[in-house]
Amino acid sequence: MSLYGVLRSGVSGMNAQSNKLGTVAENIQNSSTTGYKRASTEFSSLILPSSEGNYNSGSVTSRVRYTIADQGPIAYTTSASDLAISGNGFFVVTDPSGSPYLTRAGNFVKDGRTGNLVNAYGFTLMGYKLGAGAVNPSLNSLDGVEPVNMSSFAMQASGSTKGSFKGNLPDGEPVIAPPATVSKQSSLQVYDKVGNPIKIDIALTKTSATEWTIAVSNGTSSEPLVPATPSMVLKFDGDGQLDVPSSVLSFTIPGGETFDLDMAGMTQLAGEYNVTGEANGNAPSAVKDVEFASDGTVYAVYEDGTRVGAYRIPLANVSSPDNLSPRAGNVYETTAASGGYQVGFPEMSGFGSIASGALEGSNVDIGTELTAMIEAQTSYTANSKVFQTGSELLDVLMNLKR
Repeated sequence: MSLYGVLRSGVSGMNAQSNKLGTVAENIQNSSTTGYKRASTEFSSLILPSSEGNYNSGSVTSRVRYTIADQGPIAYTTSASDLAISGNGFFVVTDPSGSPYLTRAGNFVKDGRTGNLVNAYGFTLMGYKLGAGAVNPSLNSLDGVEPVNMSSFAMQASGSTKGSFKGNLPDGEPVIAPPATVSKQSSLQVYDKVGNPIKIDIALTKTSATEWTIAVSNGTSSEPLVPATPSMVLKFDGDGQLDVPSSVLSFTIPGGETFDLDMAGMTQLAGEYNVTGEANGNAPSAVKDVEFASDGTVYAVYEDGTRVGAYRIPLANVSSPDNLSPRAGNVYETTAASGGYQVGFPEMSGFGSIASGALEGSNVDIGTELTAMIEAQTSYTANSKVFQTGSELLDVLMNLKR
């Protein structure tokens, strides 16, 4: 081996160890960065052909790897829009130009200008907007995702469409002839299409030993419902249980939807008149809060307590996460080595769950990094001694000529 080969080997070793020191420095400086994944330097030897009595030293190359698939610690925060992934998967985000990226950094806040959820690095969270039907995304495509926009949660009212009325009718109630009077009466509050409350009266009249007639009217205006006072006969068997082909009474709410009142729970037993009733729909209400469920559903919480699913946040994964290409802002791009997107929802097979009010921290361990730094420093010094020795030997060789 020539003395120049000794110098090249020493320089190669110093370059490799300086790369390791670089990854150690990056890890230490990002030990508190949300969603950061530790970098490490792997070495590989390059061997040159040698002959007997003539050794040619090779060199060493270094390659930086990221432990992207390793879960970082999860710490809880005071912000509900802070999201952490427990398990596999990445949030789908876009940069200001609309290019998609993957990230585990879920420190999202509402952007005052656009209303979008944006993380601390300026990337916008993407999700599927929930409509009337279920969301069915493509497994290998991000088509259909759009920014999760908090300003789209506007005041809303929903008309009543269905309800229930159930309980016991006293078996000992005397039989009377309608419509002169009624045996029992109760009321339900429903809502028209724009959220106006409407009180409906439910009149029950016992017309025989085993039959009751039910009539429904608009209690707020004394006008009959359309169609006028729909009625229904409830017939009970010898055990006091309901014995009718259908237990649903349908009528139209004035200014509202067709309303189905289910009476499947009615009985006629030797007890008191005791009924309960409920109906869907609500008056106009403003959004007071936003909730994030572990399955990725984003709910708008209205002042009246109702929750409406507005978006569902997908997770994306690749076959080899450690081969994703890191970009500034704790985001990753797919590569040929990582494989393409596989899209699904949290808590589905192969994907983790989302925790609201929590963040995934860096998976860097300072103790490990300081140990690696000492190792790299020692190796760098040793390689520099090799270079120094080779240089000194060259000086000796040059002095032979003098």
